[in-house]
Amino acid sequence: MGCYVTENGIRRGSNGGIAQAVSSALEQFEVLTHLEPMHTTGVRREEDGWSVLVDVVELERVPVTTSVMATYRVDVDDAGQLCGFERLRRYVRGSVDPS
Repeated sequence: MGCYVTENGIRRGSNGGIAQAVSSALEQFEVLTHLEPMHTTGVRREEDGWSVLVDVVELERVPVTTSVMATYRVDVDDAGQLCGFERLRRYVRGSVDPS
C-alpha cells in the first residue's frame, strides 16, 4: 500500500510511518516481554495502525542452531502505542518452513 491522505488531511502510509511504527513496536514489545527482537520479518498497514512480525530467541541453547525461536505479531496504533501482541509460532533456529 502506498501513501494516502485521509479526509482530514493527515498523510499516512509513508516510509517514515513504517519505520516509526516498527521502532515503537519493537521497543514496547521488548519492555513488556523481556525478549530481545532479533529480526523484523514483516510489516503491514492495518485499519487503525500497524502489524509487525518479530522474531525472537525464546530459549538459548548450545549449539545456537538448536535455540528455540518464536515469531510474534505486534500491533501498534497510529500513535505508535502498543495495542497487543501474540506468538504465532515457535521453531528451532536451524529449521526452515516446508515449501
